[in-house]
Amino acid sequence: MPETLVFAMEVFLNGLMAGVLYALVALGFVLIYKASGIFNYAQGVMALFSAMTLVGIMNGQVPFAHLINATFGTDLHYFGWNVPALLAILLTVVVMIGLAWAVNQIIFRHLVNQEPIILFMATIGLAYFLEGFGDIMWGADIKKLDVGLPQGINEAIDEATFQIFDYGFFIDNLDIVATIIAAALVFALIVFAQYSKQGRAMRAVADDHQAALSVGISLNFIWVMVWSLAGFVALVAGIMWGTKSGVQFSLSLIALKALPVLMLGGFTSIPGAIVGGLIIGVGEKLFEFCFGIGQCFGGFINLGGATELWFAYVLALIFLVFRPQGLFGEKIIERV
Repeated sequence: MPETLVFAMEVFLNGLMAGVLYALVALGFVLIYKASGIFNYAQGVMALFSAMTLVGIMNGQVPFAHLINATFGTDLHYFGWNVPALLAILLTVVVMIGLAWAVNQIIFRHLVNQEPIILFMATIGLAYFLEGFGDIMWGADIKKLDVGLPQGINEAIDEATFQIFDYGFFIDNLDIVATIIAAALVFALIVFAQYSKQGRAMRAVADDHQAALSVGISLNFIWVMVWSLAGFVALVAGIMWGTKSGVQFSLSLIALKALPVLMLGGFTSIPGAIVGGLIIGVGEKLFEFCFGIGQCFGGFINLGGATELWFAYVLALIFLVFRPQGLFGEKIIERV
């Protein structure tokens, strides 16, 4: 088998795994938008904040240490203990649920029935607040996140593909584990939304707030639940991306890559987020392989690399022109 085709297959597999992670980030947006009509610009920062909180708890770091030391002249930084990864994750989940409750009580409970642009601007303010609050709470330095996930090349796949194609596949163990976890979480969220009592209530609120209220559904409970789920999704995404590239400011930018996913799949569709993520993940990798570094068609087209930075947005722009509701989104019909 030609070497170029084998490399293309490797790129395709890596694109699929990246697409699952993109879909996971996009799910946080979809959950909140379906239940409340709010486009949560802060979803990426929630991933950053959850990852910073997880690292801080695991390392036994004193919250607000810099502020405490500057105010009282102390030299406190660590409690002197380390928390096991699983316990730290559970404690971080509690923190994210508390954050969801606070966001609903302090901000969005007072913005019911406001214009969508006002709600969107509120999430922008929330994003910048969380980013600064996280820096004050845990410090702004780059942090290493290690919860015990395997990393490095998968030697079994490398050897197996070498036996078949005479070329090995470079597949990272972390990408494999992240894909399995993300796929399981996506499946669980679909089952929850379709078959659970709370999921049906969430869909009822998404369809009509007033009708949901008339049958006894609590909007406050649904919104706290949805923000908690989005916070949990952000935590999982933060663990995966933080383990891969470290916990730093750029982690919050993963939300920007989720935007094209939403534009392709639709802002109101969980299956759309999955399909959109896979299309973006595979598409950007193959486009970079074929045209970014000129590995297809004899190198006839070579754009010099870095096409992964803009491919997704160009594809999303095309969808906005010809199918603005996305592949699975609800078509908006306004009667005048």
